[in-house]
Parts: sequence; structure tokens; C-alpha cells
Amino acid sequence: MSMSRRRLLGAGGGLALTGALASACGSNTGRDGDDHAGQPVIEQWYHQYGEPGTEQAVRRYADAFDQANVQVQWRPGAYDQQTAAALLTKSGPDVFEVNGPTLDQIQGGQVADLTDLLSEAKDDFNPAVLAPKTYQGKIWAIPQVIDTQLLYYRKSMLEDAGVEPPRSLDALIDAAKKLTTRDVKGLFLGNDGGPGVLGGTPLNAAGLTLVTEDGKVGFDDPAAARTLGKLRHLYAEKSLLLGAPSDWSDPAAFTQGLTAMQWSGLWALPQVKKALGDDFGVLPFPQDGAHGAPAVPVGAYGAAVSARSRHKAVAKAYVKWLWVERTDYQEDFALRYGFHIPARISLATKAAKLRQGAAGEAVRYATDHGHAEPLLWTSASRTAYQDALSRIIKGGADPDGELRSVVRKTEAELRRVRKKN
Repeated sequence: MSMSRRRLLGAGGGLALTGALASACGSNTGRDGDDHAGQPVIEQWYHQYGEPGTEQAVRRYADAFDQANVQVQWRPGAYDQQTAAALLTKSGPDVFEVNGPTLDQIQGGQVADLTDLLSEAKDDFNPAVLAPKTYQGKIWAIPQVIDTQLLYYRKSMLEDAGVEPPRSLDALIDAAKKLTTRDVKGLFLGNDGGPGVLGGTPLNAAGLTLVTEDGKVGFDDPAAARTLGKLRHLYAEKSLLLGAPSDWSDPAAFTQGLTAMQWSGLWALPQVKKALGDDFGVLPFPQDGAHGAPAVPVGAYGAAVSARSRHKAVAKAYVKWLWVERTDYQEDFALRYGFHIPARISLATKAAKLRQGAAGEAVRYATDHGHAEPLLWTSASRTAYQDALSRIIKGGADPDGELRSVVRKTEAELRRVRKKN
């Protein structure tokens, strides 16, 4: 099954990839030298997108670059594992998109420093998605497009029940309960009740973070247990839709009237608009507590350059040309194949499709309240947190005790990665 950009924001913000590890080899004809016209040959990898037309578009962009012969490879299967393996060899891609890069890839010298490519445009990139691609003041990938998640609500259902769009977590819990009837549930957070998709977003809504800017645990705070404990109430009070025909990334449960509110992605907005017209609105995840703030999870694939590339200079020039200079291609990539936000703030604010209504609000939310998983949030920390979140929400486990264990694990992980500096 082909994959779409929405996978970036599954499983609590990390890329959820399935399937056997595909071969990392490919056609490298001429890539160590020049083609018959005397141009350097560089290889560019993309994961297999689900949106029709994307492959044709990226090949068209590559053909327009006049400094090299860019050979695009469209890579189905477990893409992150493929690129991780290929970066350890001399036969990997010169340019590749990446959900990262990871801290291990940066510390291992596997990716090239791209800081100079954004010498003039850095302030125009959404800071939330640029931050995880920045380490020790250097930029290691250029964000391509932004995917984000939102709370969709059915205006007519809320009005009939006398419920205001929820602006706080307490209000969301109350609204979900009031909107639940024999035939309709108040809220859909995924078929597991929320652990798989919410990730660190509730902590962000409480004014906390997974890892602080100075590299410390950002949720060792009583507010974390308070907020996650409230999510348990949603589950225990049976206000959540469970066992829907399709999961949170598909808006079908919402458009078919099975739920009055649903957490889903920006990519679902055109489907929702087509089905419901103007009978819906969008919100960020509502804040919790006096020190909280609305929270919007964001993620972005980035264009990176292999440190082993034999044509590193021209590979970097290509990345700058495509993802910094060619703003027309950047807008085309974001909005003609699926529905996404350009990584450039200037493009996001002026794009006609993103100016009005729910789409315009989504852009504003992502700009003002966006949070991406920190680079120092390792897979081991993520797994420990996800498991704890599931036990809290579905099993009623003590939030304080569960979080203490996750804090210890995260502290150990942060010590481990600091030793590699």
C-alpha cells in the first residue's frame, strides 16, 4: 500500500512504517561521474507518496535543474530503514528526503551541513519544523511541507446540544460527554482511544514539552500527570468513539455522523469540506491549566544531502534551488498533490487555497501553536512514553507513577546522546 505524508504524524508524531526492509540498491549508472552530456549525475530518493501525481511532479522538478542530471528514485516499502542502511554505504543517494535526520545520523557524520543554504531564507521557514532539523546551531535538512493535526467539530451538532467549541481540555471533556447520544459519540481520537496519535500534544497543551531547549526532560512536572489523567476521563466516561470502520487519519467517522468531533489531519479537510460544506470548524488541541496554551502537532519531511556524496557541492546546489529558490515548485508540491502547508511562512500565508475558512485557521494554528517532536526525543523515549500513555488512558494506571518511569528513561537517553557530542 502506498504511503502518504500523513504517516509523519501517526504513532504519536513518529513515522510509522510497515513492511519488509526493501533493498537499498538501485540503478547507479554513471552516478560516480558525468553523463553523456558532461553533467554530473546525482541520485535523489523519495518515499512512495499516496497522493496521485506526486511522483510525476518531483520528476518534472528534477528535469528542470540544469546543473546536473538528477535521477529520481521512488522508493516503496520501509523507506526510513532503506535510507538509514544506504547512508552507511557509498552507493546511497546524493539527495534524499528524510523524516529527520535522526540524531544518530547527524552525530555519525552521515549527512551534510546545509546551514549555508538558508543564509537568507531561514526566518521564512516555520520555526517549529525547522527546530528538529537543527543541531548545535547547524541545519541538517530543509523542510519541504508541513503536515498537521486538528480537532474537527460539527457546528450543527454542537449548536443543537448547546455546546460551545471547546477551548480548554476541561471544556472538551464536558463537550464530548454532552454530545454523546445512543447513536453518536462525542469525540473520536482513534480506535485505541488516543494513545497512538496524541503523543506529546497534551503535554504541549499543558505548557510543557518533551525535551527542553537545553536538553532536559520537559514534563517532570505535576501538570503532566494532571493533563494525562484527564484523558483517562474521556475514555472511562465512554464519550469516545472506538472501533470505527476506519481510523483517525480518515475523516469518514466524522463526515458520516458517527462522532460530533474528531482529531484528524489537515489532509482530511478537502474531504470534510466536500461532505459537510460549511457545517464544520477546526481547533487546535485545547489548552489545559493556567500555564497551558493551544497545541498543534506538526511534522515535515526534509531534503538532506549524504555526507558520502561524490557530488556534494552540486547536490547542495540542487537542494537550495528546489527547496529555497523555486517557491513555485514548493507551493505546487504542497497543494496540488494532497493538502499540506508549505514550510515557508510567506507561501503559507499567501497561497489562495490556504487563505480563508478552516484552511486559513489551520495555517494560523500551525504557525502560532505548532510543536514538532524534539530532535533529542529518541525512539526509546518515545516508546516508553507511548506505552505509559496507553496504560493511563486505557488501563487507568496512575499517571504519576507512569510518568516517573518515563522521566527516568528519558533522562538516561539524554545522558546517552550527550556522550556522543
